[in-house]
Amino acid sequence: MGASVTAVSSNGTYSFTKPNRPGITLLAGLGVEGDVHAGVTVKHRSRVAQDPTQPNLRQVHLIHAELFDELAAQGFEVAPGDLGENVTTTGIDLLALPVGTLLRLGGTAVVEVTGLRNPCPQIDAFQKGLLKQVVGRDEATGEIVRKAGIMSVVREGGEVRPGDAIEVELPIGPHRPLERV
Repeated sequence: MGASVTAVSSNGTYSFTKPNRPGITLLAGLGVEGDVHAGVTVKHRSRVAQDPTQPNLRQVHLIHAELFDELAAQGFEVAPGDLGENVTTTGIDLLALPVGTLLRLGGTAVVEVTGLRNPCPQIDAFQKGLLKQVVGRDEATGEIVRKAGIMSVVREGGEVRPGDAIEVELPIGPHRPLERV
């Protein structure tokens, strides 16, 4: 079985979690219709405070459902939408994708991967100790490892629903690994 969408979520107001929806509409160059983080320029509060004119490289947040299983093994209960993602996936190693990867979601929507989500301390307000589970250090290299999903921008709009297939189109090499955005 190939990669697919397991859940879609959006919220029109600032909140850590996003309720699941039967479907979402992606708008080219903007993000998820009606979502607080949609827009051409940054919408995340900390980034707006730094420079509100920055381009919005975080229009659509995707998380792999396999992370929830990993967290459950550590005693955390996390479900789709709980970490503020718009699209929950299965069957695809999102964290291993290079910058510029195109993900075709459903029939017409296409997002371009821009980087890793940099989780904030709000995660510990959601569940104490969760931040250490989604951000840590690689014991061999000492480098920071972020597991809280990836960010993307909408290249082609369309409807996305649970059960939709995901097709991956890698960029022409050399590939750049994901960094936080």
